[in-house]
Amino acid sequence: MSAASFDSATFRRVLGHYPTGVCVVTAVEPDGAPIGMVVGSFTSVSLDPPLVAFFPAKSSSSWPRIERLGKFCVNILASDQLPLCRQIAAPGPDKFRDIAHRVSANGSPILDDVVAWIDCTLDAVHDAGDHHIAIGRVAALEVERADRPLLFFQGKYGEFSLLD
Repeated sequence: MSAASFDSATFRRVLGHYPTGVCVVTAVEPDGAPIGMVVGSFTSVSLDPPLVAFFPAKSSSSWPRIERLGKFCVNILASDQLPLCRQIAAPGPDKFRDIAHRVSANGSPILDDVVAWIDCTLDAVHDAGDHHIAIGRVAALEVERADRPLLFFQGKYGEFSLLD
């Protein structure tokens, strides 16, 4: 395999031209403490069986805890939920302070007022460079409100606007 002819800054800059949605992956520790991590790398994988995936960094402190539990909920954030996104993304023990949520049938937090949620069991984890590919088997899902999702584009947050 030959070395790339570009550096990581160029890689980031170019791929930053592709917008991504912003999600919070949640789970609950055995002691009842909620876990959350912000991801911008969520995608559908398969309709039959219903599978989704996200790509946690190997440096994540939240991912090993979620992986051990074997279940999680993907919460798709709305464009007005940037403060919630920043709170969950910040390090520290108070990620869920004043964040309203309910518990899914699978036992994971569904955050209030999200665009949609997808409750999953962990189906597989694959190695992918400095990340993992986490594949979830969908157990339940729902649209909570027909609203614009929060997007990440060129290092900034924004929202989607229909052209039609």
